[in-house]
Amino acid sequence: MRQDGPVRDVCVIGLGLIGGSLLRSAAHTGRTVWGASDSTKDATAAADDGFDTSTDVAAALRRAAEADALVVLAVPLPAVEAVLSLVGDHAPRCLLTDVTSVKGPVGEAVRRRVPGARFAGGHPMTGTAHSGWAASSPTLFTGAAWVVCVEEDTELAAWREAAALALGVGAHVVPVTAAAHDEVVARVSHLPHLLAAVLASVGAHGGPLAAALAAGSFADGTRVAGTRPDLVRAMTEGNRAALLPVLDEALGKLGAARGSLASTGGLAATIEAGHKAARSLDEHRHAPHTAVRIDLGAPDARDGLTALGERGGRITAIDGDALTGEVA
Repeated sequence: MRQDGPVRDVCVIGLGLIGGSLLRSAAHTGRTVWGASDSTKDATAAADDGFDTSTDVAAALRRAAEADALVVLAVPLPAVEAVLSLVGDHAPRCLLTDVTSVKGPVGEAVRRRVPGARFAGGHPMTGTAHSGWAASSPTLFTGAAWVVCVEEDTELAAWREAAALALGVGAHVVPVTAAAHDEVVARVSHLPHLLAAVLASVGAHGGPLAAALAAGSFADGTRVAGTRPDLVRAMTEGNRAALLPVLDEALGKLGAARGSLASTGGLAATIEAGHKAARSLDEHRHAPHTAVRIDLGAPDARDGLTALGERGGRITAIDGDALTGEVA
């Protein structure tokens, strides 16, 4: 990615899997980075690995205010309000983004706690079932989709800074509204976590024999059930409004499958519909892309960004105010 002018410093608050990986990868790109966490274990481990980190979140934020750095909130949703209170006290006019898995509640909290912040919400669509600094990796974001939200009150200059950070660490940027993000991740992230939890519970009731016979399909279906329960609760409960109707949709499909199996002994409709849907998603992911270009200085730039995101498009480079992207 070409970047005109100096590259902005980055302050990461939260040094777990995502925050730690961001600190590592941003440092690798040559940015000046520092971080803080209320986890002594993570902050100490990061410092032992040679990174500028501590448990003094307030001091890290004051430094960010002095340097006009980009502050990244990399804490679970339940901790966002408390950290934003510190942001309001120590860096109320900062450039601010986040990597939280639910966007609507974070945006609302930012507007309440630090209305003067220049905020563009973010969410990298990547991760593992592991957590903490020890699980972090400088290559975690390579090739990943990274949502950067576009709202009516989003300053496009702030959006550009958040997008430049994502592109710089190897991701591509998907511009969408918080509402669109939360509805879709309820389908492709939060519902899968719930289904994995149910599948793991049902399988475990089979006892030692189930453990002996469980193979690839069970492992694939239950992988994310190994994620820390508090993190799964934070994302699923935090996205309650969007997740409830999606969960109802899934229960309806399971109920239809159950009814068909009980009445006719057949599951063709459910299985074939799922197979067709999986192929359709895969075909879209591998479809040829058309290049697009968006000028952030244009009056319709905001509309252009959201339209691109809604079509599944992505931004791949920034050169000044010119954005290069592609869409299937």
